[in-house]
Amino acid sequence: MRCVIARFPFDLTRSGVLESMKGIKPEQASGESVIIGRRTYPVKQVGQVVTRQDRRDFSAGEVLRAMTQLGFTCRSLPQDPAPTRVLNPLQRASAMLGAPVAA
Repeated sequence: MRCVIARFPFDLTRSGVLESMKGIKPEQASGESVIIGRRTYPVKQVGQVVTRQDRRDFSAGEVLRAMTQLGFTCRSLPQDPAPTRVLNPLQRASAMLGAPVAA
C-alpha cells in the first residue's frame, strides 16, 4: 500500500511492517499505540522504525492512518474519566435513602 508520511511516499505492506518490527523491544506506550503481533508499540516508535526518519518529522496521525489501512489494531489516547464528586458520609447515606443530595 502506498502512503505518505512526512511528505515522503512509502510502499508499506503488512508483512513488511511485521518484519521490520521483529526483534524491536516496545517502549512504554503512554499515548497512541499500535498492536503488532502480540506487542503494543507507541505509534512514534513504529513510524521511526518503518520509515527510518526522526520522530519529529511525522505526526502520530499519519502513522495511525497507515497502520489502520494495513489492518493493525490501533489505540488512541485514553479518555480521562469525568471527575466524580466525593460525598461525605452524611451525603452518601442521604443518597442511598433516595433523598436529594445537597450541593
